[in-house]
Amino acid sequence: MRTPLRSKEDIKRIRESGRILAACHREIAKVMKPGITTYEIDALVERFLEKNGAYPEQKGYKGFPYATCASVNEVVCHGFPNQRPLEAGDVVTIDMVVNKDGWLADSGWTYAIDQVSADVRNLMEHTHEALFKGIEAAQLGATLGDVGYAIEQVAKREGYGIVKPLVGHGIGRALHEPPDVPNYGVPGRGLKLKEGMVITIEPVFTLGRSGAVFWEDDGWTISSADGSVGVQYEHTIAITWEGPVILTE
Repeated sequence: MRTPLRSKEDIKRIRESGRILAACHREIAKVMKPGITTYEIDALVERFLEKNGAYPEQKGYKGFPYATCASVNEVVCHGFPNQRPLEAGDVVTIDMVVNKDGWLADSGWTYAIDQVSADVRNLMEHTHEALFKGIEAAQLGATLGDVGYAIEQVAKREGYGIVKPLVGHGIGRALHEPPDVPNYGVPGRGLKLKEGMVITIEPVFTLGRSGAVFWEDDGWTISSADGSVGVQYEHTIAITWEGPVILTE
């Protein structure tokens, strides 16, 4: 399948979904305190999106039952919301896809519950840094290898694992569109970025150096193989002649 190229009007529609998504993340940030459950956060997201005329796209996607993916500590992706109260020292990634009038935006963010260890705080800061290094590299005429390389260099410098099976992707009308956007790469290799491409960039790093993961029995939840903490930061961006534009900020 060919990578879609979006018009300026299409990108405006995706940006509106992204605006709602970003506002929802701001509401989530307000309640991230010890004692809250990811189930309560999921319900908050459902209410917020309904109030704003939007829909959680991943709910029902291939049978996924919730409005959010809620991944705590060693769970690095696709965690199910549950009733366990979050505790001081936990980190939780809330990842969601917002559908507004048939146009989609995707963003995940890792939150610290109260004070976390220095190692985990540094992991969060450097994964966040890697997100923006990847975005900075996503210039018109650059390649996906350039983007992946920029992200990979941060992980290598700090000694973190990259969860290589988890990649960014195209997005717009469907949740996952071409192309895949790996968090590693060789400069100059891979698909060349063209004006109108809309993609997600989403580094997932672990404290364990391998970044190896396994799938739980539910078929969704992905955890670090060594039990180390994993974090993720994700934006949806558009490739334009003026440079990469973040649509979920």
